[in-house]
Amino acid sequence: MRYRAGYLLTTLLLLTFMALPGTAASHGALPKPQGEVLLSISGDIAHANVSGEARFDRQMLMGFDSHEIHTHTPWHHDAGVYEGPLLRDVLAAAGVRSERIRVRALNDFEAEIPLTDLHDYDVILAMSRNGEWMQIREFGPLFVLYPFDAHPELMNETIRFRSVWQVVHIHAP
Repeated sequence: MRYRAGYLLTTLLLLTFMALPGTAASHGALPKPQGEVLLSISGDIAHANVSGEARFDRQMLMGFDSHEIHTHTPWHHDAGVYEGPLLRDVLAAAGVRSERIRVRALNDFEAEIPLTDLHDYDVILAMSRNGEWMQIREFGPLFVLYPFDAHPELMNETIRFRSVWQVVHIHAP
């Protein structure tokens, strides 16, 4: 993956920091974002890092294990390879204690997602498509993506509604 090469050292340093005994990360605290914040998580969370929210920049999101989904979507003519962290891992890092979340896009569109979805399926917070960062005009920078081709039962109106693109905020009520 193209973006991995450029950020490998930063990712390794972040993971090393998180693994060190006695660091804030090993006690459940999140480091503060150093770059532009792509995602903020608020509400019933255990691990805030800025003003009562868990905020993540690109480097922090890249610090999670990356997962690929090869799938068609209802919004693209061809299949794509999407990559990003599992959404459940990002929520766990924030210490989300709710049974559901509300995901909000740049245009204020919101969808509610039960956390059971994230445990039943490997839903990712896609950051790239076919090796390229997802730009705002192309569903980015973050896209809640279900593995549609691997689970045809997901190709329904309810799941399409939950597949929010241009994600900027998650609230755990």
